[in-house]
Order: sequence, then structure tokens, then C-alpha cells
Amino acid sequence: MFKIEQLAKRKRFGELLVEKGAITQDELNTVLSLMGRTNEKIGKLLVDLGTMSEADLVKNLSEYLGIPSITSEEFPNVPVLENTFSVKFMRECRFIPIGVVDESELVLAMADPLDRSTLDAVRLYSKFKTLKIVLAPESEILDLIEKFYGNQASSLGRIVEGIGEDGADGLGDESDDIEHLKDLASEAPVIRLVNLIISRAIEARASDIHIEPFEKDLKVRYRIDGVLYDVESPPKRLKAAVISRVKIMAKLNIAERRIPQDGRIKMKVLGHDIDLRVSTLPTMYGESVVMRVLDKSNTQIYDLESLGFSENMLAGIESLISRPHGIILVTGPTGSGKTTTLYAALTKINLPDKKIITIEDPVEYQINGINQIHVNPQIGLTFAAGLRSIVRQDPDVIMVGEMRDLETAEIGIRAALTGHLVFSTLHTNDAPSAIARLVDMGAEDYLIASSVLGVLAQRLVRIICPSCRVKAELGPTYLKEVGFPIDFGDQIYEGRGCKDCANTGYRGRIGVYELMLMNDEIRKLTIQNSDSSKLRKAAQAAGMITLRQDGFEKVKHGLTTIAEVIRVTQES
Repeated sequence: MFKIEQLAKRKRFGELLVEKGAITQDELNTVLSLMGRTNEKIGKLLVDLGTMSEADLVKNLSEYLGIPSITSEEFPNVPVLENTFSVKFMRECRFIPIGVVDESELVLAMADPLDRSTLDAVRLYSKFKTLKIVLAPESEILDLIEKFYGNQASSLGRIVEGIGEDGADGLGDESDDIEHLKDLASEAPVIRLVNLIISRAIEARASDIHIEPFEKDLKVRYRIDGVLYDVESPPKRLKAAVISRVKIMAKLNIAERRIPQDGRIKMKVLGHDIDLRVSTLPTMYGESVVMRVLDKSNTQIYDLESLGFSENMLAGIESLISRPHGIILVTGPTGSGKTTTLYAALTKINLPDKKIITIEDPVEYQINGINQIHVNPQIGLTFAAGLRSIVRQDPDVIMVGEMRDLETAEIGIRAALTGHLVFSTLHTNDAPSAIARLVDMGAEDYLIASSVLGVLAQRLVRIICPSCRVKAELGPTYLKEVGFPIDFGDQIYEGRGCKDCANTGYRGRIGVYELMLMNDEIRKLTIQNSDSSKLRKAAQAAGMITLRQDGFEKVKHGLTTIAEVIRVTQES
């Protein structure tokens, strides 16, 4: 076991954190100045101020002290010792017994393993003279104490109790006391509360965090694998404090509640560099806040091969993106993964001999070697204006976040016809509808026919949880009704639900796609201004696999369920 005296010979913990890049020197200076005034330890202050997550603190402290750490998954399911230590003693000293080795050694989970007085007291009040210490997050230790010995109060509940009634109750729904609101939102308990909401979302793999005020409550919901779930929420009295804290973090105006605002939060959570895209919207009962979670450390999203394309479709896409000029469109509703597909395609062709420029709203992920522009309509930098300037920058490849209007479409078509490869997105239900959408915008049909190379439509389906996957028993009548081949009925799986997937039966998502490649027949139909149903028949005759057919192929491979494919696709 480590000796406390050895620490005197090492660098200080804060200095090592700065060296590793876990915190900045300014953040360390702030914490050191507070330590002198509050007598709190550095780790607690780092977490309270939102500088580090508890998980990151434990990981770094474990390395620094040479003490093993433990997570909640490794905690026991039953109390190890009963009637030995008082609940008050364990809460105040932030420890809990979690194991006994050979009836002679007690294993303690502690938030502060340097607390000698607590270790001496444990030896005094128990029969164990030998103690084995493991490091654990303070909130998880307190959760376990509550589970085994207390009244089941959660981490969020304990933080809310710490805030008390006084500070928040003085703030009405439309309080004009901005300074009071700012002070309350900057207090450690409110900071911990908002950080807990965010860190829980990251742990749950949420893509969006919704904080919504209603008449009688404040609701927090996470969107996980495309579906919204209610989670534990703070009381309504903390509405103003919680929303103001988020707005302060996103550098928004907390005094302005009448108009929507957009901002961004950059933070490190559970070892991940996270960008939160923040949007506020005034509603009847206060401001609704939505935070889109963008994990900058997740580089796998740029891998075209990992997005779920079949071999034939992947070959078709790789052939398209290797063309020297033309337009490639990706279509689908909001949240269907269009931007991820475009980034993966751009990453694939991001070579030294190509200049790639994108114009996006907003830039979601930064890709090294690609020039990315954030549109700003307030200063006149729209998609159309930016695209007009991009063409003069001698690019080889251009990506336009969305073709929203005729002007953008016309400039994109012109760029494609003058030797540029153009990527963009449209909001249509399927691939053939993209052609009709461009015509509806007012683009000339003969220009569309000569510039568009192909259209990829996509959706995201949830993947069956591998931990609880079992064979599904579906009758032939049902399979016939939905159009699934009866011969493959014994290859259908479903998820029963388990702790790994929060009892949903699903964990993660994968794409289903349809790729329409332009050919002479489709070009002829485009010039004849044919409707999307005729274009669809021509595309299918040329070998296009529809969204539902691609989804059913993934059902055959045990990746998803029939119900999930039907939920996200539609058949015309």
C-alpha cells in the first residue's frame, strides 16, 4: 500500500493535471485560491466548479496515488458489514465497506484515501486491523450508502437538498433580479446539479438533453438511440437556476428570455471532449433548453465502412465520391445521420491533392485538412453567399450543409457543371423524391439531369442489444403482412431488455439506405418532369434496393427488428 510520506517527494497533484492537459493553469490557479478560503480539498473543488468530472478525477487520482479504483458496476449487491459503522459516520467520511478478504482484511471504497483519521477510526471500531483501500467517486459511495442503509436518496436528490429552499424560492418565473439569478447559478450545488444532468446523459449515450418547464414540474429527458426517455429531474423551484446555469455555460444572455438563443458549451466529461450545441426557446412556462451532444473524441463516425452499407452499396458510393465533378445528394429527416455520412465520405477522399471546403449550419465536427465555414445569416453569410465565394477559392470538392432554396441549388448545380464535386443534403422521404424536390424549387430539369450523379436516402434503426438478444417467434401471417420473406422467419431476433440497454432491448444505431444512381432512363424521366413514383420504378428496375428492403436485410443478419425497420421506413 502507498505511504502518505511518499507524496512529499512527488509533484503536486494539480501540477500533474496541468502537465497532462486535464486542466489549464488558470483553472488550477482558481482552485488553489479557493482552497485557501474554503479549506476544501483540490479534488472536490475541481468537481464542484465543473472543471473535471468525478470519473476523470478518480482516474487521475488513482494513477497519482497508485491506488486501484472501482466503478458502481463492481460494487456489491448486498451490504458487506451491518451494525458496525453508523450511517452518519460513513456519509461524513465518504467511505463504505465493500468486501472482506480471508476474514482478516476489510476492503473499503473511499473518496479520500489520504484521510488517516477515518482509517484509524475504522480500525478502532471494527475487528479488522488490515485495510485495503480502493478509490471510488464520492457520489457513487453516497448512492451505495443510501441504497443499503439510508432512505434511497439519489445523487440528484442530495444535491437538491443541499441547495435548500431559500435561494431558489426568491426567484419568480419572470424574475428581474438578474444578479441574484447569476449568483445562484454560479453556486457549487447548482453547478454540480447541471454537471450531473450532463454527465448522466453522456453515460447513457444520449444524443440530446431536453430541459423543459411545465406548469407543475421541470422535466429532463434524454434522447437515446433516437427515442426520448424521461429521467430524474430537479424540482420546479430550481427551474430558473438550472436554465440560467446552462445559459451562462453557453455564454448566452441570461437576462433575455423573450427570444430564442443559440450557443455552445465545450467541456470534458468522462474522458471525452464534448461539444454541447445549446438552443433555448421561450415557452408558456419558461425557457425550454435542448443540448445536442457532439462527442469530438469519437473518430469512428468518420469511417464509411462502419456505417452499415452493404458491399454493393458501399462500392457504388465509393465510385460516386471518386468522380471529378457532379452533385451527390444525401436525403432524410432531421437526425437520420446525413451529416455523419457526408463527413465519412469527405474523410475518405481527404487527400493532399484535393482542396475541400464545406459550408455548414453549424459545423458539427472539425476535420483536419478540410476548410469548414459556419454560416451566419446575421452578417449576410448564408449558404448561397458562402457558396458563391467558395467557388472562387479554387476547391476540388464542396460540401453544402443543405440545399434550402433555389439560389443555393442553382449555384451548386453551376459549380458541379464547372468541374467541382458537390455534396449536399435535402429533406425528402426517399431518394427519387430528391429530383422532384429540386424541380419544385425551380431548378431547370435539364441541369439537374446533367449534374446529379446519385442520391442516397437514409434512416437510422436501433441495434438489438447483444447482451439480451434472443430469437423472436413471429408467425407466418405477420411476416406475410409486412412483406418479410417467410423463409427467413427463423433468423429473426429481438432484445429482451437488460441493464446494459436500460431494458429497451436496443443498444446503438445503424443506418438503412437506398442509393439511386443516375442513368440514361432516369435522366430522360427527369427532363420529362416525371413524378417520383416513375423515377422510383426506373431506379428499382436498375437495381436500387429500397430503405425497407435494406432494413429487412439487417433483420436477416440479426442486427435489428422488423418492428424497428417498419417504424423508420415507409412504403409508397
